[in-house]
Amino acid sequence: MADTTTIFGSMVFNDATMREKLPKDVYKTLKKTIQIGRTLDPNIAGAVAHAMKEWAIEKGATHFTHWFQPLTGVTAEKHDSFISPTSDGHVILEFSGKELIKGEPDASSFPSGGLRATFEARGYTAWDPTSYAFIKDNTLCIPCAFYSYGGEALDKKTPLLRSMEAINTQALRVLRLFGNTTVRRVLTTVGAEQEYFLIDKSLFDSRKDLIYCGRTLFGARAPKGQEMDDHYFGAIKPRVKAFMNELNEELWKLGILAKTEHNEAAPAQHELAPIYTTTNIAVDHNQITMEVMKKIAERHGMVCLLHEKPFAGVNGSGKHNNWSLSTDTGDNLLDPGKTPFENAQFLLFLCAVIKAVDEYQDLLRVSVASPGNDHRLGAHEAPPAIISIFLGDELEAILDAIENGSTYAGAEKLKMEIGVHVLPNIPKDTTDRNRTSPFAFTGNKFEFRMPGSALSIAGPNTVLNTIVAESLRQFAERLEEADDFTAAINGLIRETIQKHRRIIFNGDGYSAEWEAEAKRRGLLNLRSTVDAAEAFRAKKNIRLFTTHGVLTETELQSRYEILLESYNKVINIEALTMLDMVKKDVLPAVSGYTAELARNWKEKEGFGNRLEYEMLCRLTPLADEMYIRLTRLEEAVAESGEQGDAANTARHMHDAVLAAMESLREVLDELESNLSAQHWPYASYGAMLFRI
Repeated sequence: MADTTTIFGSMVFNDATMREKLPKDVYKTLKKTIQIGRTLDPNIAGAVAHAMKEWAIEKGATHFTHWFQPLTGVTAEKHDSFISPTSDGHVILEFSGKELIKGEPDASSFPSGGLRATFEARGYTAWDPTSYAFIKDNTLCIPCAFYSYGGEALDKKTPLLRSMEAINTQALRVLRLFGNTTVRRVLTTVGAEQEYFLIDKSLFDSRKDLIYCGRTLFGARAPKGQEMDDHYFGAIKPRVKAFMNELNEELWKLGILAKTEHNEAAPAQHELAPIYTTTNIAVDHNQITMEVMKKIAERHGMVCLLHEKPFAGVNGSGKHNNWSLSTDTGDNLLDPGKTPFENAQFLLFLCAVIKAVDEYQDLLRVSVASPGNDHRLGAHEAPPAIISIFLGDELEAILDAIENGSTYAGAEKLKMEIGVHVLPNIPKDTTDRNRTSPFAFTGNKFEFRMPGSALSIAGPNTVLNTIVAESLRQFAERLEEADDFTAAINGLIRETIQKHRRIIFNGDGYSAEWEAEAKRRGLLNLRSTVDAAEAFRAKKNIRLFTTHGVLTETELQSRYEILLESYNKVINIEALTMLDMVKKDVLPAVSGYTAELARNWKEKEGFGNRLEYEMLCRLTPLADEMYIRLTRLEEAVAESGEQGDAANTARHMHDAVLAAMESLREVLDELESNLSAQHWPYASYGAMLFRI
């Protein structure tokens, strides 16, 4: 492996490179754009483009692309070479400021939820200077926003950038009330822990469900799973370690702060965690990480599975979104601090998050909704579909004291009058971690554990930023009108705790008791994507996003349509894949095996050998039941085209098609357990999970 300090960021047009390559005045102007969100000066675009091109060519780049994140959830790129023809039949290498700032890919071929018709092809990409350009596969990649001819956001990045501006605006209002005039910008920061599976490519290639769907649609459990807890943090196998080494090197070249690597709980499951960075950059980095993971796995004869639940019976994969608020002066606004001033400020920002999560449970749930994540949430290795906040015993005790106007028993029993008497110094680790909580405070940040492994974290962070911005907006308006700031903030914090206490839960989120308790508290339990989708159309949510300029009502409607369309397509592909596998492979295998048993039994008739007879008695009814359930699935799939709109179709897909698939799977798994390995046509769970 190359020297880490030498290669880190070597393929990124980062601050150090810009300082070296750009004229001083251009660098200073661009730096201000990045630091404080100033509008880009078009007069410097030409100089930046020239320097960027020269640097990229030095690094071996031949093409450039506007790298963007359409509503598919993955990235997109269209490559153009730097060459331009000359009058004498030669070429020169050019890259203009206009080409840097704006591009025009076809917008009609991406999901738009009705924002674009097939014949309305115009869509534009606009350079996002707050995220550094980088080189990938000899191509200069310029991170961009993507929008329609009419200005509607057609991507994940545009709403994210808008939400970051919204929370910056409202957080600054609150900080000014505390007398802070030095902070110029408040940024959300994120560290996205990425879980994934690695399996042998030859085994992957043998299964149509993995190829088409990214998950196994059936498969009998292996004799051993994760019950021995011997894979978690265990010694990393040489083949996996070689993959991780190359992955780290490639990510470091791209300026991605890959920090932690380890085996996860399930066999063949692993995790990579980066160091925290600004949310916009963290989103870009996570998208790159997923792409690089897949590419490097293939170099090592493996396939990286990012589906949320590729194997039944073992843990699925999530993406823990560690979210916090930081100022441009280096202060973490969710750090409890050591002084009365900082504690009062901390408690107000903490209450803003509590209020936001309680009032917008539906938005947080829909932000992580997908067919794959529906299989994972609540499966006893992931958070339940019920949103709640874990604070830990000490913080909850402090909030109890504030709510009741009583004395806090800790820290010398000091009276909890915000901003008047000294509050206890709250250590960063106030309690144990709670792995069952969907939204847990972990010292100076919140860990949102619900996003699935394959998900773009742009959506959840857009929601988080916007809902907290709304809480801060309401707080600022109230405090700005107060005659007595200390009394007003004291009352505001107490009132917020009293009103939103129901969302705080420190217990076992996996338990049946919690589900019943959550229902009693009035918390939402949106079990599936179909249940969650309506959040995009709720009036309170439309009002939220339009108030802060993050999404228009039309843009929200488009996301509702895209979510349901995607859900329907995924379930349909899975159902058709299952039918194809059973008809073309499983049915012939079972038929051939039972025919062989029948022949053997007939040949041995009269010799007292009952093995073949007993096996036939076991397999024949299973085969018959398989065919019956196969027919039911075919009927359910056929009926899906008769449901009318996307919402009705999605409900049918969930209630009828998925149910028929699960029913058929039960028989298939039982058949696999009773057929010889040489007759079963697909790689087993045991082979896929334990043969790396």
